[in-house]
Amino acid sequence: MIKTYEVLHLQKTDARLANNGIPKEVQKLRCRVNYEALRFAPPIEKVAKKVVNTLRKRGPFLVLHLRYEMDMVAFSGYTQGCNEDEIEETTKMRYAYPWWKEKEIDSVKKRKDGLCPLTPEETALALRAFDIHRNIQVYIAAGEIYKAERRMTALKEAFPNIVRKDILLEAWELMPFQNHSNQMAALDYHVAIESDIFVPTYGGNMAKYLGFKKTILLDRKILVELIDEYNNGKLSSDEFSASVKATHADRMGNPSRRWEVPGKPKEEDYFWTNPHECLSPLDRS
Repeated sequence: MIKTYEVLHLQKTDARLANNGIPKEVQKLRCRVNYEALRFAPPIEKVAKKVVNTLRKRGPFLVLHLRYEMDMVAFSGYTQGCNEDEIEETTKMRYAYPWWKEKEIDSVKKRKDGLCPLTPEETALALRAFDIHRNIQVYIAAGEIYKAERRMTALKEAFPNIVRKDILLEAWELMPFQNHSNQMAALDYHVAIESDIFVPTYGGNMAKYLGFKKTILLDRKILVELIDEYNNGKLSSDEFSASVKATHADRMGNPSRRWEVPGKPKEEDYFWTNPHECLSPLDRS
């Protein structure tokens, strides 16, 4: 197989190997495979580089991984601000997927526990609290935003230079990737890697691999509490901004250690998902 195709396929090395207690050389190999050896297919890389070059010519840009697609809304049960039709629509979606076990969801509790993606409106408040310049380019790395015409209004008012790949590229350039969600995500990921600032509004793979770049990891549990206090008039704009900055002082691109749970490997972070640990300069020799 290797002689014929010159490809070595390592299947499920992310989850099937233990995270801890593995020989150092094996861990180094896993890191190099996941971070250094893998490359995007040439067509993806070519188009992604064009997007990055276009953005750079216009100035600094922030990549916002806005996880407010319909499936995210449906499966988190986050219906705050939605009308009855939208609540019914997202509930039907949950019931349409047998593999999704949680059908009835207490969305208020999940939101307060920080388990829901931030809405575009909440995201706008958070970004403004960090004093991010109003005119920075905000590249939306996401699929189709749920009820975008209504939900994106506040974000567009706060940051008018919002762009997406379908705005920066001709339709024919995106056509080869259109029906392949992983390839579309790969385009966004490449842009995220090159961004001046990266902000994920929820978890997921894109939020894990950016290493030491300027990344703002939002604490949703704290944020929704502060946002509710601000919206209820308990905090002024300056107080809200100061509180957001203070509670995120250690979440502004700083490396963090991997979460380990002795004896419960399925509950801890995979070894290779932490660039700080995986790509430590001392371990790259």
